[in-house]
Amino acid sequence: MSEAMSFEQSIARLEEIVGALEKGDAQLADSLKLFEEGTKLAAACEAMLDEAEQKVVKLVKGADGAPVESPFTGEAEGNGR
Repeated sequence: MSEAMSFEQSIARLEEIVGALEKGDAQLADSLKLFEEGTKLAAACEAMLDEAEQKVVKLVKGADGAPVESPFTGEAEGNGR
């Protein structure tokens, strides 16, 4: 993995790794390498998702009814709106 993979490429590779590990045909040493690669990919995907989440903006109505941009908090509002 010398070149940075896109999120989609990382997810596809992670799915391949999971499939190989679930199959159970790999030797122990190979399984450990796959598991290590998978954990690195999962961490990279999580970082990419965190970065994307920070860029997301949600639209809310302002006092005049026009849309206003506000930072996305990622938490459900529990006030019934």
